[in-house]
Amino acid sequence: MRIFEVFQNIFKIEELKNRIFFTLVMLIVYRIGAHIPTPGINGEALSRFLTEKGGALMGFFDMFSGGALSRLTIFALGIMPYISASIILQLLTVVIPAIGKLAKEGEYGRKKIIRYTRYGTVIISAIQSFFIAVGLETMSQGEFITNPGWGFRLMTMITLTSGTAFIMWLGEQITERGIGNGISLIIFAGIVARMPNAVLNTVRLIRSGELSILFVIFLIFLMVAVVAGIIYIERGQRKIPVQYAKRVVGRKVYGGQSTHLPLKINTSGVIPPIFASSIIMFPATIAGFAGIPWVQGVARQLSPGTIIYTLLYVGLIFFFAYFYTAIIFNPVDIADNLKKYGGFIPGIRPGQKTSEYIYRVLSRLTFVGAVYLSIVCILPEILIKKANVPFYFGGTSLLIVVGVALDTVSQIEAHLVTRSYEGFLKKGRLKGRRG
Repeated sequence: MRIFEVFQNIFKIEELKNRIFFTLVMLIVYRIGAHIPTPGINGEALSRFLTEKGGALMGFFDMFSGGALSRLTIFALGIMPYISASIILQLLTVVIPAIGKLAKEGEYGRKKIIRYTRYGTVIISAIQSFFIAVGLETMSQGEFITNPGWGFRLMTMITLTSGTAFIMWLGEQITERGIGNGISLIIFAGIVARMPNAVLNTVRLIRSGELSILFVIFLIFLMVAVVAGIIYIERGQRKIPVQYAKRVVGRKVYGGQSTHLPLKINTSGVIPPIFASSIIMFPATIAGFAGIPWVQGVARQLSPGTIIYTLLYVGLIFFFAYFYTAIIFNPVDIADNLKKYGGFIPGIRPGQKTSEYIYRVLSRLTFVGAVYLSIVCILPEILIKKANVPFYFGGTSLLIVVGVALDTVSQIEAHLVTRSYEGFLKKGRLKGRRG
C-alpha cells in the first residue's frame, strides 16, 4: 500500500507531474519515429536480409535503436553516433590540452563541449548513413531498393542524419524539461520496446515444446537474482575517510570536519561491454556478407558462446574498464585538491602518497567492477548457446535498463524529499548511478 501512496504524492507535485508527462510524450514521439520507413527501401525485405546476414553485430546495434536499424527507419542510426561523439570528446580531453582545459572551465566549457559533441554527431551520422546507403546498393541486387543511385544515397544520408539529430534534440529536451537523463531513457525505451516480442517468442517456444515451463520459471528467478546483484554493485561505494585540518582566520576557526571520498565499484558503467562487443563482432559481421570459406571459419570461432570469443570478450572488458576509469578519474588531481584545501586521508601523507593510495584503491575496485561486468555479460551468452534460451534482458541491455531505472527513480526521489513528501525509501535517498 505504501508504494501507491508514493505514486499519489508524485501527482500532488505539479512540477514533477509535468516533467514525467513531458518525458512520456517525448518517448512516445521517439517510438513513433522508429516505425517511419526511410524512402526508397522495402523495409520487410531488408529486415529479413540483415537478420540473416548481419549476425550478432546487427542484433547488438539493433538493440540500441529499438529495432529501427533492421528495418532502416528514419531513426535507424539511433543515438549511437551521439554516444560515439561523446566518447571521442572525452578521449580528446586527455589527448589535446586545449580541450582538457576547456572541460575545466565550468558552465562555459561544458556548453562548448556539448556544441562540439553535436557537430561530431552530425558528421558521424552523415558518414555512417552514406556508407550504409552504398552498402545497401551493393547488396540489394534489386531486392529491397527500388531506385538505386546518387538520389537514393543523398536521400538516405539526409534522412538518417536528420533522424539522429532529432533524437539528440529529444534527449536534450528530456534532460532539461523532463525527468532523468534523456539519452539514457531513449536507449532504455528502445530496449524495453522489444520486450513484447521476446515474451511472444518465449510463449511460442513453450507451446512447441522447445522450452519447459519449469525451465522458464528458473530463468525468471535467475533474472531477478541478476537484477538484484546489478543494483547492489551499481550502488556500491568504497568511502575513503577525509579529514580537514582546522584553520584560524581572524577570530573564526574553519575546517576540522570529517567527510569521505566515495569511489564507485563500477566507475566505467556500460562502456566496456559496448566497446568489447563492437570490436569482437565486427569481423563476424563482415564475414557474414563475404563468401570466403576460411573467413567465415574465423568468424564462427569469434561468435558468441565459443571459448575464443569468451576469452577475448572478458579480456577487452577488463582493458576498457581500466582505460575508461583512468580517463574520467585522476587520483593526482584529487590529491592536489585535497592538499590545497587542507584535507588529508588519516594515516596517509598529503601529495604523492595520497594519490598513490587512491590509485591503489581505485585499481582494486576497477578489478571487482570488471569481474562483475564480465559475469553479467557472459551469463546470457552461455544460456543462449548451451540452453537455446531467448534471453532478452541480458548482458549490456540488462545493465542499461537497471542503471537508467535507478537513475530516474533517484531523481523522482529527490523531488519528493525536497518537498517534504515520503519517498520510495523510508530512510535516506535512493542513490542512482554516477560516473
